[in-house]
Amino acid sequence: MTTPIIAVLLGTRPEAVKLAPVICALHCAGVPTAVFSTGQHRDMVTEVLDQFEIRVDEDLALMRAGQTLDHVIAAAIAGIGDLLDEYRPRAVLVQGDTSSALGSSLAAFHRGVPIGHVEAGLRSGDLRLPFPEEMNRRAIAVVARWHFAPTATAAANLAAEGVRDGVHVVGNTVVDALQTMMARTGHLPDDLAELASRPFILATAHRRESWEGGISEIARGLAGVLAALPDLSLVFVTHPNPVARAPVEARFKDHPRAIVTGPLPYRVFLELLSKCELAISDSGGVQEEGPTLGVPVIVTREATERPEGVRAGAVRVVGTSADRIRESAIEILQNPDVSAAMRRAGDAIYGDGAAASRIVAILSTDLGLSS
Repeated sequence: MTTPIIAVLLGTRPEAVKLAPVICALHCAGVPTAVFSTGQHRDMVTEVLDQFEIRVDEDLALMRAGQTLDHVIAAAIAGIGDLLDEYRPRAVLVQGDTSSALGSSLAAFHRGVPIGHVEAGLRSGDLRLPFPEEMNRRAIAVVARWHFAPTATAAANLAAEGVRDGVHVVGNTVVDALQTMMARTGHLPDDLAELASRPFILATAHRRESWEGGISEIARGLAGVLAALPDLSLVFVTHPNPVARAPVEARFKDHPRAIVTGPLPYRVFLELLSKCELAISDSGGVQEEGPTLGVPVIVTREATERPEGVRAGAVRVVGTSADRIRESAIEILQNPDVSAAMRRAGDAIYGDGAAASRIVAILSTDLGLSS
C-alpha cells in the first residue's frame, strides 16, 4: 500500500465505532491511512468496520484466554511498535481510554511519532473509576500532540491539568457514527422485533469494577423492575467475557419476559436503543448514544467521566445497588413527566455529527496537507 501519512490504531468495538467516521473522513480527504488493530474484539470490530466499508491493514491478534491487563499493554506496545517501524507514518490516532489506546500511544511516543487523541479530556476524578480507563486517558494526555475533546467540559479538564496546547473541541465522533447508521434501514431479528413491539428496557453491563458482585446486583435490580411492572420486558445485551455474562444468564435464563443475548450488530443495537423506554447500562457509549437518540439512561456506576448528560438531566448515575436501580427505573417508567424531560434533555450534548471532518481538517492543516 501507499506509505500512510496517518495510522489509526484500535482494538475494541467502541474504538471502531468512534474511529470509523474519522477513517472515512481521512479517505474522503485523500489522506493515505493505515488501520492497525490489536485484535482485542476482532469479530465485533470487523462487524462495525464492515458497515463503514473499512478494512484493517494489520491485525495483531493479541487476544488470549484469561489475558491480563499487563499482557494487553505489553503486547500492544511491542506489536504496534513493530508496525510503526515498518510503516513509518507521520502521525497516529488513538481513541478513548482502552489498554489498546495506551499501549499504542506509548509505542508511538517511543518513536517520536505525534499522537492525536480522539475523545480526549474525559475525567471521573477517581483513578479507580472506571478502572483502568481513567488512568489510561490521563497517561495518553501526557504524550499526545492533538487533544480532540468532545465537549467544553473535557477541554476544561485538560486545562486544569495544564494541557492547553493542541486542544480542540470538536464534538464526539459517536454522533457521526450514530447518524450514519440510523440513516440506514434497520431490521431487528424476529424475536427482538416481536419484543420491541411492547414496552421494554435495554440493559448492558460489563465494567471490570463490577465483576465482583456488581453485575449480579444490577441483574437483581432489573428483576425487581420486571416484578413491579408486569407489562414491561427486558433485553439484556451481554459482554463476551464470561465473568460479565454469567450472572445475567443465571438471573434471567428462565424469565418469560427477558431476552439475554450476546453482542449485537451495531445497527441492530442502535435500533433497539432508539425503541426502548429506558436504557440501564455501565457503558460509556450508551451514555452518549441514549441522550442523542432521546432515550433516558440510568448509569450503573458510582462515578462517570461523562457528567454532561447528568447535568443536562438526560442521565442518572445510581451505582450498582439493586434497590437504587429498581427505584430509579420505576420512577422514570411510571412518571411520564420525568421520562419526557429526560428524553428532551440530551439531543445536542455531544455534537452535531461533524466531529470527524473537524479532526481531519485540523490534522491536514497541521501536517501541511491542505491545498
